[in-house]
Amino acid sequence: MLVKFGSTCDTPYNISNIRIYTDRNTHDQFHHFLTITSMASFITTPLILLFISALFLFVHRRSRYRRLHLRLPPGTLGLPFAGETLQLISAYKTDNPEPFIDHRVHRYGPIFTTHVFGEPTVFSADPETNRFILLNEGKLFECSYPGSISNLLGKHSLLLMKGSLHKRMHSLTMSFANSPIIKDHLLVDIDRLIRLNLDSWSDRVLLMEEAKKITFELTVKQLMSFDPGEWTETLRKEYVLVIEGFFTLPLPLFSTTYRRAIKARTKVAEALTLIVRERRKESVKEERKNDMLGALLASSNHFSDEEIVDFMLALLVAGYETTSTIMTLAVKFLTETPLALAQLKEEHDQIRAKKGHPEEPLEWTDYKSMAFTQCVVNETLRVANIIGGIFRRAMRDINIKGYTIPKGWRVFASFRAVHLNPDHYKDARTFNPWRWQSNSEATSPGNVYTPFGGGPRLCPGYELARVVLSIFLHRIDAEEVSYHSEAQRGVQTK
Repeated sequence: MLVKFGSTCDTPYNISNIRIYTDRNTHDQFHHFLTITSMASFITTPLILLFISALFLFVHRRSRYRRLHLRLPPGTLGLPFAGETLQLISAYKTDNPEPFIDHRVHRYGPIFTTHVFGEPTVFSADPETNRFILLNEGKLFECSYPGSISNLLGKHSLLLMKGSLHKRMHSLTMSFANSPIIKDHLLVDIDRLIRLNLDSWSDRVLLMEEAKKITFELTVKQLMSFDPGEWTETLRKEYVLVIEGFFTLPLPLFSTTYRRAIKARTKVAEALTLIVRERRKESVKEERKNDMLGALLASSNHFSDEEIVDFMLALLVAGYETTSTIMTLAVKFLTETPLALAQLKEEHDQIRAKKGHPEEPLEWTDYKSMAFTQCVVNETLRVANIIGGIFRRAMRDINIKGYTIPKGWRVFASFRAVHLNPDHYKDARTFNPWRWQSNSEATSPGNVYTPFGGGPRLCPGYELARVVLSIFLHRIDAEEVSYHSEAQRGVQTK
């Protein structure tokens, strides 16, 4: 079986494949072009005014902070309004987004100033500063994300909640993804759904796409008790479009990707609203299901349909995109590290040998016996950096490391920069699961490891993600996976 990691395109894009055609519609197309040109001239004046306003605001902000004699972190605010947003987006659309931060850290140090998504932002690649930001959530910093993300997730999503409401909803979410719940209720479903998906694989699959199907079906099952089917697959395809809009400029007029994401978000919200309304009717008849949606409907907070839909929509994003990325990259890293793959095979062969049948469901004791698998999971999380960092906003002027972060400024704590820094991990960019074994460097107190964030906003599904990846690595039959082609970024399974 050929398992590919990324693009479905087998050959590089070739400009010689592009041809220009003219036909009888050319005349109509020319008139269409004139219409667009007229519209463009109509739009130009407001755009000029917007640019002038942005320039004035940009200069005003810069002069204001100079007048206040604040010692801002070094850096540049870039162009008016746009700042360095385009450079950031371009970096994160490549396989190697590190240079955006690496180049600035090399030039300015681990704490620097930039301007992204329309706001001045302080980036931190310093572990102590990151920890300070995480632990002072709600005291010195509050949650704040770019409009492209917050608009698509919805104002009632867990990511954007604050204060006591966030605390309650965070606890509720963790109660559906903690170790006892996984052990007693979710483990069987996780194992079953992973086996069903793997059994359906053809001789040639796109691993990232298949991993997304698995994680989406698992999350839908956990949140709404839905088994895989046509409805879940249709919903998943809309989610793909929503997520593509996260790192774009939130301007529908100028961004096709963002405009498409907004439309997809509307479709997802409509589909979830129908489910919520149907479940409300069932709850009146005391037919409550033991899932997240059932808990939300039974809550004493009396959440509206809109609040529940926003909350569920964001949880589906969290469970879908992040875990599937870990699963894909874990296989990639293992195929590139034969010794680790061999040791993983040995561990899972021992677990299989204890079973009466290869398809016998895994138990909690089996999961807890996967010692080297946990090293692989830890290292995959460190190198892959599914949560590259978190955005916060300063609630007042904050002095740290000799600099001042002005009130109202956004900050970004970069976990990726710390995890891939050789000052914290030897050969930091090398996949080395043995570093997580007992008495090794990575288990010492001095190392900083935040793959799931930290503080009051620690990812509530962190344990669930680890379990899903561990069972996936067990069921994928790792000994039959071998690297196929660097050019195709794939693996060949025999």
